[in-house]
Amino acid sequence: MLRVFLALNFLLLNLLACEGGYNSCVNKVKHSKTIKNQIIQIPISKHKRVVFSFTKPHAKILKYDPFLSLYLVEDKKGFRYPFKINMRYPSGLASINNRCATEGKIVKRQIGLRQLAVFNSKLSTPAIITNSCCSLEGIVTPKGIIEKVYIQRFINKKDIRYADIGIRVRNTKKGVEVFLLDPFMQNNPFKKGDYILTFDKKSVKYASTLMRDILFSKICSIHNLRVKRAGKIINIKIKAQKRLSGGYKIETYLKKYGITFDKNLKIIKIDKRKKDYKLKIGDKLLKVNSKDVKNQRDVMQYISDFKLFPILLFERDSNFQFFVNFD
Repeated sequence: MLRVFLALNFLLLNLLACEGGYNSCVNKVKHSKTIKNQIIQIPISKHKRVVFSFTKPHAKILKYDPFLSLYLVEDKKGFRYPFKINMRYPSGLASINNRCATEGKIVKRQIGLRQLAVFNSKLSTPAIITNSCCSLEGIVTPKGIIEKVYIQRFINKKDIRYADIGIRVRNTKKGVEVFLLDPFMQNNPFKKGDYILTFDKKSVKYASTLMRDILFSKICSIHNLRVKRAGKIINIKIKAQKRLSGGYKIETYLKKYGITFDKNLKIIKIDKRKKDYKLKIGDKLLKVNSKDVKNQRDVMQYISDFKLFPILLFERDSNFQFFVNFD
């Protein structure tokens, strides 16, 4: 009888979620065990959950996005009232955890994999973002909020790879500006300071929308852009390539050379299929083209500026420093 009572009680909460407001969403998070052992595991269908985790879940993994640390896993026990994703723009939002709801709004949209969305107040993790009807709007992570459009794509798409055209962009008063380039993309036609006016004939107003259109496009697809450069309008045609890093995969542009770094710029993986530069696991990157680097953003900025080949200074065992000239 108790189980029947609880089931009926939660059914009522689920049906009256909008009327119950965010308190209903807090109860739903508790009842569904969406946050368990500090791990987010959102039921999105009766027997599937989206998990945000830096470690491999103890469940059957159906797919994995290493860029956003998302897993789709099988839920054998199941949950009858999963979180839905409503793609309409909500009238209100709140960050929800097992204890409370924090109402607010997103003040900065997610710009691709480089900058996650920002709430107007400080949020604790783990948590999810919902509207007042408990529809899923985002996942709160240490780097920011993964917005629902990225979660929806991850759930729905078979091919979850991302595309890249060799630029990173930002919003400015003058428009959407290219401020970083992938120097290793062959014949990269863009330049720093370019303003993107259109992408495949669609007007570009926001960096968030442009990066989403690029990332979600098919690898090897052809795209046409109109760009303003030094007061002149030029047309650029480019083929999308596979994105190699970004988000929760440390991005330095050096993935092309088969080198993966941690957040402290120590090498954690070397692809033996690439050219042997005599590097070892644990070597720490100190300088790029004579410029000191402390984090991945420094590396991207200075490598993006190189003219011929990047010259990198590494340190090994805290007492031996050496240069590597990448070609």
